[in-house]
Amino acid sequence: MRRTGASIGMVYLRPPGDSALRLSVLSGVSLEFAAPWMRVAPGDPVPLADAVAGGRLVWIADREDMARRYPRPGLVLPYPFSLAASPLATDGTTWGGLVLLWPGGHASRLAGAEEDAVHEGCDRMARVLARAAGEGVPVLPGRQPRIVRPARRTPGPVEAAAAVEFVRRLPGGSCALDLNGRVTFLTEEAADLLGVDAEELAGALPWEALPWMDNPAVEDRYRAAVISRRTTSFTTLRPPDHWLRFELHPDATGISVRITPAGPDGHTHDAGATREEEAEHTAQSALPSRATSLYHLMHLAASLTEAAGVRDVVDQAADQITPALGVHALAVLTAEEGRLRVAGHRGYADAVARFDSAPLASDTPAARVLATGTPLFYGSREELADEFPAAVVLGSAGAAWAFLPLIASGRPVGSLVLAYERARTFHPGERAILTSLAGLLAQALDRARLYDSKHELAHRLQAGLLPHTLPHVPGLEVAARYLPAGHATGVGGDFYDLIRLSGTTAAATIGDVQGHNVEAAALMGQVRAAVHASAGAPPGEVLARTNRLLTDLDPGLFTSCLYAHIDLKHHRALLATAGHPPPVVRHPDGRGEVLDLPPGLLLGIDPAADYPTAGVTLPIGTVLALFTDGLVEAPGVDIDEATAELARQVAWSGSADASLDELADTLIGHARGSAPRHDDIALLLLRTVAPV
Repeated sequence: MRRTGASIGMVYLRPPGDSALRLSVLSGVSLEFAAPWMRVAPGDPVPLADAVAGGRLVWIADREDMARRYPRPGLVLPYPFSLAASPLATDGTTWGGLVLLWPGGHASRLAGAEEDAVHEGCDRMARVLARAAGEGVPVLPGRQPRIVRPARRTPGPVEAAAAVEFVRRLPGGSCALDLNGRVTFLTEEAADLLGVDAEELAGALPWEALPWMDNPAVEDRYRAAVISRRTTSFTTLRPPDHWLRFELHPDATGISVRITPAGPDGHTHDAGATREEEAEHTAQSALPSRATSLYHLMHLAASLTEAAGVRDVVDQAADQITPALGVHALAVLTAEEGRLRVAGHRGYADAVARFDSAPLASDTPAARVLATGTPLFYGSREELADEFPAAVVLGSAGAAWAFLPLIASGRPVGSLVLAYERARTFHPGERAILTSLAGLLAQALDRARLYDSKHELAHRLQAGLLPHTLPHVPGLEVAARYLPAGHATGVGGDFYDLIRLSGTTAAATIGDVQGHNVEAAALMGQVRAAVHASAGAPPGEVLARTNRLLTDLDPGLFTSCLYAHIDLKHHRALLATAGHPPPVVRHPDGRGEVLDLPPGLLLGIDPAADYPTAGVTLPIGTVLALFTDGLVEAPGVDIDEATAELARQVAWSGSADASLDELADTLIGHARGSAPRHDDIALLLLRTVAPV
């Protein structure tokens, strides 16, 4: 650290039998700051993991570079700094890793002497670790990292007294914080300005000891000072009407804080900050604070982990981004077949159509950021028009824009367009946050597109396995419905079928394969094919043969099934069930009844299972309703009571005057409206009629 001028250093070691690295030595920052990166596993989206995996030095030039390449840590640390990560390795063995951070303002590249110092230091540490391991006394990470502080000469009593008097003569108040943020020294003038006794603050965190400082922006400024090693400042109100200005001057041991009264409007010029930083701090007063934005965006990151499809991702992003960043309009575009496609938008009206179907090779901001991977920011219409004259056709959708590439695992997946209602300046901190946001969104979007592809594949598979049309059977009126569960639960294995056996006989079947995935849908097809192959045999034999086939296949999924052999000449049906809900009958006199069938074991459990048969008469006008449990199951409702309610619904709505299609729509509508449904629904309605 001395040779390179680095302000923060971290050494990681690999414990025996563990592929992850553990933080073992820390300098220049408190353990709290390093807590999110105490353990770095292979594949983690952080620079050290890539450095170890590639056996090379990884250099991060600034916070925007970090946000673009590593959005997760970039979102947590949107402060000015540079970073280098390098493995500690000898002869193909990796012993650990080194991470160094430099204050904001470092050159965009490591100087030759700095890079040499990093490589030499890593080689020297690796040799020490290898030698220790070879001697049987390996250097292992402790339970907590060792904190190393720079050596400082301790002043004598006279010098210390003079230093205290020097501080007291300065205007305003002064206090000192350690790297953890706790107060280690406080002048009486500072205590007076803060309105407390000095003893009350000793050893305390200011934002915990003083309720009016419990503001995310205050802690954010402290974190910015520690990481960037730059002077930062903020102004806040001490109730009821005392505005105070705080200047934070950091170094490797802590932070010196100068406190002065602020103007009545709460805004003063920060003499210690650069013009750019002062402008950024001033601009933020009119917008959501950085800490508030980070709160919203961290909430977004958590929300995106639960988003299932592309639509969910876009909705979650729009809901969180617009209030967090004061965004007026938002559009998410994906790259498909050489063109940009609008995956979703918020706030855009007709203008969003101008994005859709634009070639990836077109000279537009959204296409360029996708091609180059570099975000573009335009603070006014004039700035945008200077570089992209045709882009002004975005109309009234905004007055300033951010075009951000969506890159996941090094692959461009789309573009994010943010429009602001008024002209503005995009300062470095905000650019870093926006770039990190785009990285998080890209990862979620990539997962969502994969989910949607699998979901669509499964539904196509299921739709292909279900009958497209049901056969015409003289003397039998038929209606069927299939309703998939909610979008997030995937595809199920519900199925139904009607098989014409002869001019006066038919077989009807319905079933439900356990699970909601492609495997369930595929097994459903096998069950349906097996029933088809055995149709015409007695119902118990059909289920027994199907059961033996499934136990031989051993799919790891169980299936319920109901099979009915219908004899229209003798107006009778024989039924057998394998753990499936019993059918409901509406008799010609209007009575509704739940059939009482002898139980049978689910298919795929016991190859020797027996499936007894029961019969029911089917005079002209009888309605037989076969269904899966998704039609009747609801949270907190007894399944028997729900099935009895279905029988009443069939009795009320299944009159001879009503068509079976109307009855099917009524039953499905009642199920959807009575309670949230989390399972697929299959329904097969049969009514005996006089042959034409």
